[in-house]
Amino acid sequence: MNLNKLKNIYIIISAIFILWMLFLDANSWFSTHGELNRQIELLEKQKENLQLEITKDRENIKKFSSMEELEKFARERYFMKKENEEIYIIEYADSLKIKNE
Repeated sequence: MNLNKLKNIYIIISAIFILWMLFLDANSWFSTHGELNRQIELLEKQKENLQLEITKDRENIKKFSSMEELEKFARERYFMKKENEEIYIIEYADSLKIKNE
């Protein structure tokens, strides 16, 4: 009779432990899987965004393979110039940041 009670106690304690680990613990099986699934979704979105950036960069590399396009980009974006050449930058009033006094 004592042996059966002892086996039952082990079964009950094991069942309580399993329930605790599945549902109640801070690192429970369900909460960690939910968190990991959210992280997977976030990483998949980041992967899509990075793949879009990669395709844009590949297009830019193809576009800048010619010297004319590269020179045009450098002039427009970084205001580079040739020797003996002047550059005037015209900014419109709506594009300037003016402090209201």
